Amino acid sequence: MAADQPGRFRRSFSKERAHHRDSFRRLTCRPPEHMMLCVKDISGSTDLTGTDLKHYRIEAFIGQGGMGVVYRGRDTRLNRPVAIKLLSPALVASAERRNRFVQEARAAAALSHPAIAQVYDIDEVDGCLFIVMEYIDGRSVGRLIADRELDLLSSVEIAFQVVEGLEKAHEAGILHRDIKSDNIMVTRDGRAKLLDFGLAKLMEPAPAASAPPSDPLRTLTKDAGRTLPGLVMGTVPYMSPEQARGRDLDVRSDLFSLGVVLYEMVTGELPFKGETPLDTMHAIAYEEARPVTVVRRNLPPQVHRIVSRCLRKRPEDRYPDAETLASDLKRFKLDLESGSRTDLRPIERLQAWFDRMISSVPLGAKGVWIVAGVVVLAVLLLFTSFNWGSLIAPAVIGVFLYRGIRNRKKRLLADFAKKVSRMPSVEAVIFHDGKMTTVVKDAPASAFVRITGLIEEMNGKLFFGKPVAAEIASDLPAEEFQALIRRLGVLYVRTERPGEPPAGKQGKNKDHSFSGMK
Repeated sequence: MAADQPGRFRRSFSKERAHHRDSFRRLTCRPPEHMMLCVKDISGSTDLTGTDLKHYRIEAFIGQGGMGVVYRGRDTRLNRPVAIKLLSPALVASAERRNRFVQEARAAAALSHPAIAQVYDIDEVDGCLFIVMEYIDGRSVGRLIADRELDLLSSVEIAFQVVEGLEKAHEAGILHRDIKSDNIMVTRDGRAKLLDFGLAKLMEPAPAASAPPSDPLRTLTKDAGRTLPGLVMGTVPYMSPEQARGRDLDVRSDLFSLGVVLYEMVTGELPFKGETPLDTMHAIAYEEARPVTVVRRNLPPQVHRIVSRCLRKRPEDRYPDAETLASDLKRFKLDLESGSRTDLRPIERLQAWFDRMISSVPLGAKGVWIVAGVVVLAVLLLFTSFNWGSLIAPAVIGVFLYRGIRNRKKRLLADFAKKVSRMPSVEAVIFHDGKMTTVVKDAPASAFVRITGLIEEMNGKLFFGKPVAAEIASDLPAEEFQALIRRLGVLYVRTERPGEPPAGKQGKNKDHSFSGMK
């Protein structure tokens, strides 16, 4: 960190305030008459519920922010729910800016990933530009943090899903630039979705001779006319240092912002705070965040290692790309699930690896010894004079591997049922007609996130065949629950259900059963 930068930053603080106020006032000046419908709507004086924008029917108001107003709507042609965002006139005031925005939105619409809310369309009515996106039925990460529904494992799972979506976007050359907890939704079945990629900035090649801006704060205010009105007014704490100082951005800026979200999820507070937005920007650019292990002393050191690398001031000191961050998050997630720790001594780590291997092969420890014995026997036979008897060992190995691969789906389902049974809110797991149903009651959002993560992990381990179709059934009536667990293919059922007799006939369903599997 350069010693002269903070002083120069502070000296410019007071005398630039009037300039910033004037700049922001210019951003919200009165737009042309043909855009007054948008202005009235954004100011809240016009309710568009029940009206049509082209073939989109507006059904209900969702929310309002610096970017514009969001409605829940319906595509009457395809008969599907959509989210409709009417953009603030200040965002696209000039023809050049409107053309640029349309270009960026079209590029974002080409993105397709489970962790990215799909952009369906961008259109204009009476001079009012609007963007149509996938409607997400769920809650934002910001709301889940406020409600204290996230634990460490679900926070890491959300960050992992989001960074996989970012990896896809970055490969397409698109930066998000507005990653924050309110822009990440968690669906009812526990899937994370990153919103507002339609407001992203298309990455551009750096100019041949790009000089650093003479005044970071002036540059920040000048560039606020693109996608920064929402950022400046509401999401300054999620900016990267180079974004706060008006520098050129690359993929590492998004990773910094995601690091802020991860910090917020695991601690419940933001890493950079100030009395004013400019104070917060100063903290982002020049001050270090308190370690997460200091804010929450029960957090493992691996969290601090990942978060602190995301929040490094210099981009070259952070993760170089989303793939590298995803790799670290996946490794840490597996460590949390298995109960292992990366700070163990080598001998202890080897023991933990051996225990995991025992649990993953057929017959457990016996299976490991059988495999080892067969391998030793095969090696001895291969180095002696050849005879037909030497084929016995490879044949035994082949049969053993075939049985292991053939029964892998059963073992993965049993392992899934074992893991989710530790969650107090999980009542039953049933696999019937190729579909797995997990029944939960009074489940927090973290349970949905964890179950979804475990399902995706299980499908990722299948060697062949179709992925397991899965659903999460929440708060079923007693009659429907009883009918469900009477089916074939019950993997797990909790013997005591609130409001029902603790023992009785249900107890026999506790044993795992695979009779419904095909």
